[in-house]
Amino acid sequence: MSRKVAIIVALILLTVVLTTVNLFFGSVSIPPSEVLNALTGAEVEKESWAYIIMEARLPQTITAMLCGASLATAGLLLQTTFRNPLAGPSILGITNGASLGVAVVMLMMGGVITMGTEGDWMLAGNMAITMGAFVGAIIVIIFLLTLNNIIATAALLLIVGVMISFIASSAVSLLNFFANADNVYSYVTWSMGSFSDVSMEQMPWYAAVSIAGLALAMLLAKPLNALLLGDSYAYNLGVNLRRTRTMLLLCTGVLTAITTAYCGPVAFIGLAVPHIARMLTQTANHIVLLPATMLCGAIIALSCNALCVLPENTIIPINAVTPLFGAPVIIYIILRNKNKNKIA
Repeated sequence: MSRKVAIIVALILLTVVLTTVNLFFGSVSIPPSEVLNALTGAEVEKESWAYIIMEARLPQTITAMLCGASLATAGLLLQTTFRNPLAGPSILGITNGASLGVAVVMLMMGGVITMGTEGDWMLAGNMAITMGAFVGAIIVIIFLLTLNNIIATAALLLIVGVMISFIASSAVSLLNFFANADNVYSYVTWSMGSFSDVSMEQMPWYAAVSIAGLALAMLLAKPLNALLLGDSYAYNLGVNLRRTRTMLLLCTGVLTAITTAYCGPVAFIGLAVPHIARMLTQTANHIVLLPATMLCGAIIALSCNALCVLPENTIIPINAVTPLFGAPVIIYIILRNKNKNKIA
């Protein structure tokens, strides 16, 4: 068995272990036998235990796996496309667009979306927030895809994305300034990130979109390998640069939009995890690197979720934990690149 295959197998086993930890341990102590009964559909001693397992821990665990894999994959795609080790899902303004959509819903509309002269159609609560985030992200994606047909280079598109992020952040700041205290508190709470907002009823839609985005990323493995050698080399190999960039933007946008809509703007996973996968696999081949990145993203997200639910009868926001994993990796990458520059 080659080293790379062994690493993938080890990552799969670690994912299984952490999935088990997330299902069997939490802020409420439940006997392992009762957890198994709930998962297998057998009778559980307390109805509240069955509810906690099936409606809280199970969807949180699935959401964490998909969110971690999606953000990590989006980060890897962007770092390869722009050849920038510090590129992440928020770099193109998609995350900020989703945040602006949520800010409009929560700070301007009071968390309720209505349509019709007499409010004939209405969305409220998590559904309204999710809709606002998804619409905000999709608008940015469409704008970027349109610009992709006009802008010649990836570097210029990156600069435009950064500018979109600044504009969206400015708009959110203005909305926060004029909103009332309760709405501001609700928005700040959402912005801290959570894996607990996806119910089992919403899971099929969330999982289907996430898995479709991850599958599309795998199909882009060979063009990504060509892009590593430079645009000119990729073009000589027959890679359609504009179409490939469009597909990469679409894939990154969908993965970022769906995770931000349902989980909030989760920080550091998309930025740091691709570097962890590279260090483990010691390869730039995306056929190996992409699945390793997905698994590492799931592992980090599951680890963060486990830490968030450990305190008794409370849940810590995800973004209070992700920097513990992400920040040291980013510092290491910066120092390593600095040392390489000195040697050069």
